[in-house]
Amino acid sequence: MHVSVLLKEAIDGLAVRNGGTYVDATFGAGGHTRAILERLGPRGRVVAFDTDASVHARTDLPDDSRLLLIHANFRTLEAELTQRSLVPVDGVLFDLGVSSMQFDVGERGFSLSASASDAALDMRMNQSEGFTAAEYIERTSESELADVIFKFGEERHSRRIARLIKQHNPQTTGELARIVSGAVHRPGKRERTHPATRTFQALRIAVNDELASLEEGLEAAINVLRPGGRLVAIAFHSLEDRIIKKKFRSDDRLHSITRKPMVASDDELARNPRARSAKLRVAERLP
Repeated sequence: MHVSVLLKEAIDGLAVRNGGTYVDATFGAGGHTRAILERLGPRGRVVAFDTDASVHARTDLPDDSRLLLIHANFRTLEAELTQRSLVPVDGVLFDLGVSSMQFDVGERGFSLSASASDAALDMRMNQSEGFTAAEYIERTSESELADVIFKFGEERHSRRIARLIKQHNPQTTGELARIVSGAVHRPGKRERTHPATRTFQALRIAVNDELASLEEGLEAAINVLRPGGRLVAIAFHSLEDRIIKKKFRSDDRLHSITRKPMVASDDELARNPRARSAKLRVAERLP
């Protein structure tokens, strides 16, 4: 079951007001959307985006006239809201990365678990468009692949990994995991995380163009915020957090409320270990 990370902190950061209009840019399982609706009052509205069409079938939220679900990448947020005459809004929330549901469904190709080792190497958030990870590997040169693994995965063995990946052309998550493990694992050394974690992250980011999407999505969110509106972003790795931190501090339309990012409490970490890398930042749109 997916558990929303930093739920109270995110909703408090949005400063939800009765009757306001809020955007959940990453609907997922709907945990943050549900919490916003609970504070919203009868005249408010939540517009929820998700690039993964399968979330519409998975959500257990009851029918609610205050909720509008849009199957689209949040980089198109401004256009989608403008088209529906929903601008300006009172707050926008980004909860980035891959949801527990996507990780736990092995055939999506995100997971390193042994039970998912025969899954096709897909990794697309939106399975109706773009190249799969296997196709991306086939179309990318060894040097470019090494650069992607180094930049997006912060993997220092990127050259060796890319060379072996191109030699073996993996088609499943298990094949890719074994190739990377053979390239970086040191016999007798116990690893805290799977040796292929960084490479899987890098390929997922590249396949979904995640960092460019984030930059465009943040810009779109600022454009649609009313003065005094709040922007909340939760990141799960340093690349995302750097983009958010830089935008919140450098954009002269924003006041950064969180000097340092909020992180999960010990109690939350005990309930949900996946929260360990989460960092939450809040900014407010200036008049």
